[in-house]
Amino acid sequence: MTTTTPKYMAVQGAALLVATGFLVIGILGFIPGVTTDYGLLDWTGHHSGAKLFGVFAVAGVHNVMHLAFGVVGMILTRSYAAARAYLIGGGLAYLALWVIGLFIDGSDLVPLNGASNLLHYAIGGVMVILGLTLGGQRDPTKRRQRRRSPKSAPGL
Repeated sequence: MTTTTPKYMAVQGAALLVATGFLVIGILGFIPGVTTDYGLLDWTGHHSGAKLFGVFAVAGVHNVMHLAFGVVGMILTRSYAAARAYLIGGGLAYLALWVIGLFIDGSDLVPLNGASNLLHYAIGGVMVILGLTLGGQRDPTKRRQRRRSPKSAPGL
């Protein structure tokens, strides 16, 4: 019986789901109704009055950043190592954004509010956990070196 390697490993599937989520959120941020007070949507900054689902502060650049993060994730799911790096690196970036949000209420580029800050913490934590747990074993795309059998004792 032969075994075959699945097309996608679990870490790649998780990265694909996360990337798809970012694409969906990026698109929804530009849809009136889903984004409340759409008329107050500014291109940048914390002065944007628009809120995704009426809760999360959004701006145009913020939505584009979600779209870009999703596209990058889609590209990086092609390999095991890149998908793992996307989850861990992206998760650390979102945790950094959470820490920034603890000290400032918004920036000139990305609007932050309490709900967004909690979401960044959750997204960052989940991404890092997925990258570490699903990608914690050896890279299945690399060949294992065969163990050499011990040499037999001379003269036996």
